[in-house]
Amino acid sequence: MTTATSWTPTGEDLATAYARHADSLRGALRHALVTRALLNHLPAEPQRIVDIGGGAGHQAIALARAGHIVTVIDPDAAMLQRAADALNAEDDTVAARVTLRQGYGEHARDILGGEPVDAACCHGVLMYLDDPAPLLATLVDTVRPDGLISVLTKNRAALAMRPGLEGRWADALAVIDQTTETGNLGLPSRADDLDSTQHALAAAGATTEAWYGVRVFTDHLGDTPVGADFDQILTAEWAAGTRDPYRGVARLFHLIARRSR
Repeated sequence: MTTATSWTPTGEDLATAYARHADSLRGALRHALVTRALLNHLPAEPQRIVDIGGGAGHQAIALARAGHIVTVIDPDAAMLQRAADALNAEDDTVAARVTLRQGYGEHARDILGGEPVDAACCHGVLMYLDDPAPLLATLVDTVRPDGLISVLTKNRAALAMRPGLEGRWADALAVIDQTTETGNLGLPSRADDLDSTQHALAAAGATTEAWYGVRVFTDHLGDTPVGADFDQILTAEWAAGTRDPYRGVARLFHLIARRSR
C-alpha cells in the first residue's frame, strides 16, 4: 500500500486496519468501482500489470480473475502476507497470475527487471507522499508506449464532504481550505488536485484518457458492512462517478492515462 515517504504507513496495525476497511461497504465499493473502470479500459487479452503499493492484493486478485498477469510491489511485509493468504484461497490458475514482491514503488522498473509492462496501477498511495510527481513519473516510465496508468487518490476538492455529511461541522470547516487530514486508518494523508495530477502525468509523458469519482453517496457511512443491496449501491455509485457534477464531490478520484512517448 505504500511507497518511500516521510509518512510511510507500515506494520501489523496498519494491515489490520486496512483489512477492516476493505471488508466494509466503503472499501468494497472502492475496489469494485476501480476494477470496473480498469476492465473498461484494458484489452480483453491478458495484460502484464504492476500494482505499486498493492498491499493486501485486492486489486491484483480482481485483475487476475479477469485473466491478467499482475506483480504487486509493496514494502509492507504484513500487507503482503495478507495478499499471500488471500491468494491461497483462490483457484490455482488465478493465484499463478499474481507475483508478490517487497519493495518501494520508486524502484518498480528495477524490480521488474527493466522490462516495461502494459499497465501500472497506483491506488491509495499518492496521499502518503509529500510530493507525488516523482512516483507519477515512475509510473509512466514503467509502462510501454501507449501503456495504461491507473491512479486513485484522495480528492482535494471534496475534503470537507465527509465530516460535513457526518455533521462534524468544526472538522468540515477545519479542512475545507486544507490539503491534509487524518483519515480512517489513523494516519495523516494529503489530498490531491485533479488538474495538478493530470499536469504531472502530462509532464512525464502521459495523456489523461478518463477520470471517475469514487464514493459519491456512501463515503460518510463509516464501517457499514456490505449488505444485500450492494449491487444496487454499486450501480448508483458508478452512475454518479462517471458524470458531473457528482464525480467532483467524490471522496476519491480515479484517473486513467496513457503513455504517449
